[in-house]
Amino acid sequence: MSTIAVPRPLAPRRAWLTDLPLLLVAAVWGGSYLAAKDITTARTVLAVLVLRFALVLPALVLASWRGLRALGPAQWRGAGLLGLILSGIFLLETYGVVHTSATNAGLIISLTMIFTPLAEAAVTRTRPARAFLGAAALSVLGVVLLTQGGGFTRPAAGDLLMLLAALARTVHVLVMARLKHVQKAGALPLTTVQLGTAVVVFALLSTGSDTTPWATAADFGAREWAGLLFLSALCTLFAFFVQMWAVRRTSPSRVSLLLGTEPLWAAAAGIALGGERLGALGLLGGALVLVGTAWGRRSAG
Repeated sequence: MSTIAVPRPLAPRRAWLTDLPLLLVAAVWGGSYLAAKDITTARTVLAVLVLRFALVLPALVLASWRGLRALGPAQWRGAGLLGLILSGIFLLETYGVVHTSATNAGLIISLTMIFTPLAEAAVTRTRPARAFLGAAALSVLGVVLLTQGGGFTRPAAGDLLMLLAALARTVHVLVMARLKHVQKAGALPLTTVQLGTAVVVFALLSTGSDTTPWATAADFGAREWAGLLFLSALCTLFAFFVQMWAVRRTSPSRVSLLLGTEPLWAAAAGIALGGERLGALGLLGGALVLVGTAWGRRSAG
């Protein structure tokens, strides 16, 4: 029976060195909802995605050139597969954010916290620890309370897209942990291949579109370019490099739980930058997310 290779439990100090970058990724992803909604419309989704990935790709190729040349055929195939999954995640998330509220998007995508340990348990044919499931459930309850301040609206097409995105995120984390050839390669060249694959996918899909990446870029002002650079450098390059680095040092469930604090950071960005306000339920929800994440860190080990 094939199983996922799960690293040994980390020492407390080493665990924090792994967890803090993941929490920072959750923070920038939380801010990505405001940035994406600010610069993207239904007509420009593919164009923005091409620009977002293409901006960082040349620097990645130069930085990882030696590692790219060292990749074997199986590693190229594995990284390409991860890139296809990654492109699906971004398509679903970006179209989903355009067609639903940021509140709904943040709540639904947090279900990755539940999907990942359940999928991991199904693959390894083991039962998830009750403590971990309890921590995940507490975090999701916190997300529900947190997002009630913005009003959970009637489910729309965008909500279904975000649900599919949560499932795709789970698949991406599990595949990264499961592909042995990929695990033996450097994180930087693997990230480069993934993002390069995604650029190709988005460029092919945008062929024949009435809104090209170049025309979209020409219409951008300083605010749009700032948002695009934030999405490209931090939410794309930094975030997925850290995710690939961390999944080798801890369990997929732990990675998912830490990244599941994303809605909390999205609320913080909304308060600081979007002028949103949280009521008593929202504050309670934020506290539950923090408590659930801390509990889950200990139980997921």
